[in-house]
Amino acid sequence: MSGGAPVPVTVNEKILCIADLKEAGSKRLTPEARDFYNSGSTDQVTINENSVAYSKYRVRPRVLVDVSKCDTTTEVFGQRIAFPLSVSPTGLQAMAHPDGELATSKACAKAGVNMGISSYTNHTVGQIREAGLSVGPVNHAMQLYTMRDRNLELRIIREAEERGCKAIFLTADSPVLGMRFNEWRNDFRTPPGFGFPMLELTSEKIRSASHDSTFLAFNDDSHNWTRDIPWLRSVTKMEIWVKGILTAEDTLKAIEMGCDGILVSNHGGRQLDGVPATLDALPECVEVAAGRIRIHVDGGVRTGTDIFKALALGAECVWVGRPTLWGLAYDGQKGVELMLQILYNEFKRCMQLTGCNSVRDITRACLGAPRPDGPLARL
Repeated sequence: MSGGAPVPVTVNEKILCIADLKEAGSKRLTPEARDFYNSGSTDQVTINENSVAYSKYRVRPRVLVDVSKCDTTTEVFGQRIAFPLSVSPTGLQAMAHPDGELATSKACAKAGVNMGISSYTNHTVGQIREAGLSVGPVNHAMQLYTMRDRNLELRIIREAEERGCKAIFLTADSPVLGMRFNEWRNDFRTPPGFGFPMLELTSEKIRSASHDSTFLAFNDDSHNWTRDIPWLRSVTKMEIWVKGILTAEDTLKAIEMGCDGILVSNHGGRQLDGVPATLDALPECVEVAAGRIRIHVDGGVRTGTDIFKALALGAECVWVGRPTLWGLAYDGQKGVELMLQILYNEFKRCMQLTGCNSVRDITRACLGAPRPDGPLARL
């Protein structure tokens, strides 16, 4: 990652922050794609609170600290990454830009961060891996749903493992899809020409049914801890993470079942509306885990300071989804690179302005919360 201010790409807008990128990228999307990417479920409560939750905390800076050698790196999946951020598994990326996940994989490799691959990818896992590795070292996690067709699920796992993916992100919050009114009003269908090779679905097959119907046809709503985690452990050596945890109880269950990690997530506010913002759910998961399992978080991250706050509350790494789509829509691979550069620059500057020279220095002592009576409450 280079230092200094982000360098705008060669288009008209000057993109200085993720809010700029959202505005510019969204303009380049069709109304149907924009609604699909940017909306949550039902009344949009959770999707909005995901970002608002970060404003509940204030950063407590330390001064007169030599930060000339500030080190933003951390280790995830056995590899050093440039800073504690990775790109979430986000489906239908080719709807934002034809290169889709190939562009994202290259951008992640260039930036030195990890990438999750969605089950709804428009390219094969092999193509995505090859695209990233053509630029540099990059680790990938494979998002997975529990499927009615166990043989198909096994083929996806085998392909991911053979191609060198490091982990499975078992998406546990989706026995059914959330009530996404915008998709229903628009009768959203994947645009012509976009298949889901991971799910072995052609464009024609996908467009013959609604997005909701397609999901219900392959997803197994009888999924459960005692059946699916041991089965995964029996068929793969990849790390097994559970994505979609929001409670202490499920954190303890993941520990009990021997999972390698959890991703505190509410599916970007696209599942059950009214569940907690992920940042609000994070502390109870961290507390009950007591260091026995690795904990990552996604949802609502829009600044480098957001990343800092999530780490201070106990996350090892933060994942972002929608900013990737805005970057793709804005300028393909260069747009994703710009997104990552913006967040890196902001995160490093936040570390320096708080007197943190390494990720290990980011603790709860770095945060406070405003109180109604005035004084800042230390965490």
